[in-house]
Amino acid sequence: MKIENTKAQMRKGVLEYCILSILRDDDAYVAEILGTLKDAKMLVVEGTIYPLLTRLKNAGLLSYRWEESTSGPPRKYYGLTETGKIFLSELNTTWDELHNAVTLVTKQKTNKNEQDS
Repeated sequence: MKIENTKAQMRKGVLEYCILSILRDDDAYVAEILGTLKDAKMLVVEGTIYPLLTRLKNAGLLSYRWEESTSGPPRKYYGLTETGKIFLSELNTTWDELHNAVTLVTKQKTNKNEQDS
């Protein structure tokens, strides 16, 4: 089993949550979303993000609007819908529960292994 495959699956599992979180306070276009993910060391390519944004839009979690750009073609800005805000709130709760559970399990294992040494 290759570690890179497991790491990629872990990133994919939280990508939707991260994108919704990025759009929590402000609308953003794809380059901004990708930049935020890159700054957080979550490397994602455009070919991955466009289908995900379309799926989130089709699910009623995102809306978009076109805005003229002074440095090129118009940009498509994505933002959370009211349904998306509720969905994100529920994901925040789930993330907190999952994070706490994983932390508890991994700390217990680490502490137990340290005590056994």
